[in-house]
Amino acid sequence: MITPYFLENFWGEKNNGFDVLYHNMKHGQISSKELTDFIRERATIEEVYARSMTKLAKSAGNFSQLGTFAPVWDVFKTSTEKLASCHLELVRKLQELIKDVQKYVDDQAKVHKKTKEEVASTNGAVQTIQTTGGALQKSKENYNAKTVDQERLRKEGATQREVDKAGVKAKKATEAYKGLVEKYAAAKSEFEQKMAETTQKFQNIEESHIVHMKDIIQSYAQSVDETHVQIGEVHTEFLRNMENTSVEGLIQKLAESKGTGKERPGPIEFEECNTAIATEGAKPRKRKTYAFPGRRKDNKDTDSTESTEVEAANNTNGAPPGYYGTIDFQNANVPTVDEDGFCIRPEDRNENDAKDNSFYSSSDSEDEDEPRKFRVEIKPVAPNNGTHQSRATIDELKASIGNISLSPPNMGQMRRNQSSDELGKTRIPASFNDSRPAFNNDLLSLDPFGPTLGGSSSSMVPALARPTTPLAGALVPPPRPSSRPKLPTGKLTGITEIVRPFSPPKTLSNASLPLAAPLARAESSSSLSSTASLSASNTPTVGTSRGPSPVTLASQDALPIAVAFTESVNAYFKGADPTKCIVKITGDMTLSFPMGIIKVFTSNPSPAVLTFKLKSTSKLEQILPNQTLLFSDPSQSDTNTKDFWFNMQALTSYLRKASEQNPAASYYNVDILKYQVSSNGIQSTPLNLAVYWKCTPTTTDLRLDYRYNPESMLCPGPLSNVQVLVPVDGEVINMQSLPNAVWNSELNKSLWKLSDISEKSDNEGSGSLRAKFELSDGPSTPSTLAVQFMSEGSTLSGVDMELLGAGYRLSLNKKRFATGRYMADC
Repeated sequence: MITPYFLENFWGEKNNGFDVLYHNMKHGQISSKELTDFIRERATIEEVYARSMTKLAKSAGNFSQLGTFAPVWDVFKTSTEKLASCHLELVRKLQELIKDVQKYVDDQAKVHKKTKEEVASTNGAVQTIQTTGGALQKSKENYNAKTVDQERLRKEGATQREVDKAGVKAKKATEAYKGLVEKYAAAKSEFEQKMAETTQKFQNIEESHIVHMKDIIQSYAQSVDETHVQIGEVHTEFLRNMENTSVEGLIQKLAESKGTGKERPGPIEFEECNTAIATEGAKPRKRKTYAFPGRRKDNKDTDSTESTEVEAANNTNGAPPGYYGTIDFQNANVPTVDEDGFCIRPEDRNENDAKDNSFYSSSDSEDEDEPRKFRVEIKPVAPNNGTHQSRATIDELKASIGNISLSPPNMGQMRRNQSSDELGKTRIPASFNDSRPAFNNDLLSLDPFGPTLGGSSSSMVPALARPTTPLAGALVPPPRPSSRPKLPTGKLTGITEIVRPFSPPKTLSNASLPLAAPLARAESSSSLSSTASLSASNTPTVGTSRGPSPVTLASQDALPIAVAFTESVNAYFKGADPTKCIVKITGDMTLSFPMGIIKVFTSNPSPAVLTFKLKSTSKLEQILPNQTLLFSDPSQSDTNTKDFWFNMQALTSYLRKASEQNPAASYYNVDILKYQVSSNGIQSTPLNLAVYWKCTPTTTDLRLDYRYNPESMLCPGPLSNVQVLVPVDGEVINMQSLPNAVWNSELNKSLWKLSDISEKSDNEGSGSLRAKFELSDGPSTPSTLAVQFMSEGSTLSGVDMELLGAGYRLSLNKKRFATGRYMADC
């Protein structure tokens, strides 16, 4: 029987023992899963090693079988194959063990779920005694104050009426105090009884858990030990085989298998020459002049003479002096010669083939009077098609919207000395060519074809699946307006006849533009050089909330913390077809801790566990918690909520390190989790877009229709800082726009800055941007335009947070969303 350590050591002044023991039970399930992962990883390593050994054995079998050493490779091959078999056998045993551990994990989850129901009454008793104890302390202070006040009036000689009135208050305070003392005694008795039973129950669970874990480890160690024994036997056999392979045996085996015979060569005696037989085969012949192929007749050698030579029969083939050996007339390419011995050039023979295949081929055989001919093939460079290049870039852009992935929270990202207002700031999506600059109000320098949002997301998390697009007809367009703005001839009328997916329900004003409006310039040079911030990774410094209040060691109240939800919506609109809209929405959750909370954590060896519930999670496709700081219960079945609790030791260590690095900071922000929101195509976008282009050699007409979509938000709010950026090529010399836009000739981009868009705006948030560009080098190529906006006080997912348990309070809850890559194409 083990000593009841849990019963003796988990009481304490604040009665937090139950909370610590309950979460310790949950940690047991985490340990079981981690042990499963460890064994699975070991099995994977063994399998990879076994495959490598098998490959090595095959290579040993393919080594050279020549030489005296060749038989030794068979010994290596056999030994290596046996080693591979030993490791594969270990893999099989570990895989069987993993099945047993997984079964234990499932059974453990059932036990924990049952225990949670059984100890629910103990949890209630803990909350009762904590509540009653707090009320008792306040009642005691009130009783002491009233009693002292009554005594003070008596000593100061106050009127009897005042003394009696003070006596009544003191009596009431006394009765309330006594009542709470009795209530606390009853709560204490029930708490001690239930706590004693529960601590023993928790200890029994932990004893069983540790025993089972030790059995698993014993099986694991036994499997590894058996494999090591087998490996030792293989090595012993290898050494024995090598000892039996002697030097003499190897040499003898080579001699027997490769020997060429035991008979030595016999003697050869001198034989005299028979001259009659030797001269019989010698016959005179006329010598023909040797000529190089292709040599002209007028260059013949005048010194050539006929002579009679005596040559061996196998050399009388017309070969030039200096060439030795037999020439096969059936295969040799012998040139044809004329009556004077000069070569006749074949007219229909390919010169290259003749030179390559002729026996007499030589660089000297070519006519020195004729220039050499070379065949040169020049492949033209593909033309730089701007349209094609732009289209390829746009395809990459569309793919990037679907491939934006979540990266797990990085413990290295420690944002210090930020106020809770900064905590609530949206990480406004960065410019596409720079993920670092802070947010500004100028979109002119935005490059829609910059690097993909997300950068080097960690290899820790796989890329998320591409969101599906809605069925055709998902967007119900509002009624068309009864009339259109009438513009003068030659104004912005080039594309008004195109059918649009949605139209403003009211007509725009009949404002007309001057016939030859000068090109508008940017307001200042600084706005031209600024970088548009569209990154969800930066936190701007704006806001008015005071944030959580400071914490002092003397404070007995719940500790204040703040939370911020920041979401980024990425969308790509294709023409007027709502079914082609690609949408991806991601978000992150950040907690802010005041400086004083670090002293509370470090001074208390067992601080209250910070637990919270993530609510309204049904729209979340994926949740990535900070695994260094957070635990969660995988057995939860409610799809709309998810409980998390902190590793308080890790949190305390993290905040202590942050404090040491920046002791002057008032607050410390910690990334808690990231998530992806399920989307329903264009219905999930706060601002619907449709763009139209009409391009001619001299002009380009552009129209962008937009519509505010309150259905995409749980609590619809205005879209602020709305900007639209459109690149236009073709050498623009004049621009007319409605409403007025800014043209930057250096960047060849047009920028609209709009006021807030909401249901209270004109036409309930619907409208159009129109522009006419006059060109000197048209036509233009339709480009992809970029849009940015942000919204305070709401999120697209509707996700929220609720603190659980005692010891903490939520002092601030900030929500915001902003655009990431928000693009429209024709």
